[in-house]
Amino acid sequence: MDPSVSALDQGHAAALAPLALALLSRVPSASEDEQLRRAADALRQELAGDTVTYVVNRNLNVSNHCIKHCSFCAFRRDAGEPGAYWLSEAELEQRAAEAQAAGATELCIQGGLNPAATVDGSQLAYAEGLLRLLQAAAPGIHLHAFSPQELLYMAQHDGLPLDRVLERLRAAGLASVPGTAAEVLSERVRRVLCPEKLTAREWVAVMLQVQHQGLPATSTLMAGHIEAPADLVAHLLTLVAVQRHAWQHHCQGFTEFVLLPFVGASAPAALRARVCRDQPDRTQMLRLTAQARILLGPWFRFHQPSWVKLTLAGATEALRWGCNDLGGTLMEEHITTMAGASGGTRQSPQALEAAARHLGRPVRRRTTLYGACP
Repeated sequence: MDPSVSALDQGHAAALAPLALALLSRVPSASEDEQLRRAADALRQELAGDTVTYVVNRNLNVSNHCIKHCSFCAFRRDAGEPGAYWLSEAELEQRAAEAQAAGATELCIQGGLNPAATVDGSQLAYAEGLLRLLQAAAPGIHLHAFSPQELLYMAQHDGLPLDRVLERLRAAGLASVPGTAAEVLSERVRRVLCPEKLTAREWVAVMLQVQHQGLPATSTLMAGHIEAPADLVAHLLTLVAVQRHAWQHHCQGFTEFVLLPFVGASAPAALRARVCRDQPDRTQMLRLTAQARILLGPWFRFHQPSWVKLTLAGATEALRWGCNDLGGTLMEEHITTMAGASGGTRQSPQALEAAARHLGRPVRRRTTLYGACP
């Protein structure tokens, strides 16, 4: 939590905002693109310094069984359908222990909304058991788990207040929350992308509860599909408003911002046809990376690209457009890979460090909450 945002930082970001906003609504010239890049890179240096960070972590996408039918998702399956899976307790224990033995300090745990994932009819009890299982298999590891959609589903399924759900998950080992399921915080867009998912208002409400419980969270934006410039601006300004609320109430708030470019290679046919692009438009996403750095201003120090979606080369280039962090090693990744991404499923610490050094930047391994690793 940064309890103060200097007037200098606020003024610098505010002065750059008109440029970022203007270039959201039209294709810039090469000189304008370079001006935008330089502005975002300078703001990155001012707010986060030159050091590139990364975390050694492992993704655990527990199951792809899901009751929702999002138009962009190539990951979800019905139970028994080809490609459906649900990792057993033994598999989860093994993967957690392997991750810690390989130096991981974090497990990132997400999956589909699996209606069968219950203990005595309770989704929350299953989630508590999962956290305790992983904590026992990898003692002391940071458990970064359960998107706002998953948290709300647990509360609604079990008929419990969300704050009670969060209290019990914290007691079971939950340490922070991934800010996925945000997609674009625009109801116009969500009616097409994910009409069955929680609303933008519900996503914000869950995050406010997460903050009040003292849990840190990440924030995301999935872009490069059917959104308009106004939707992007509304999303980014909503994140700023939620962050301001957190800091005003002396909460950690969002630790970072992650841009997630849309990958359509294996997406459902209707949306794929509408977007007419299988892989992200790198130029467009780098431009948006810079615009996000400027519009989020001093409220978000740490910005991260997605090497899974952009490839490591694209993510390395994003370090010149406002990003300061390369994310995690992941060790395995299923959600984006099943959508047809070409970035791979794992990176070694050596590869991430080499990417930073290629740009002449210092690099260090971090914890989930951006502390220094021992």
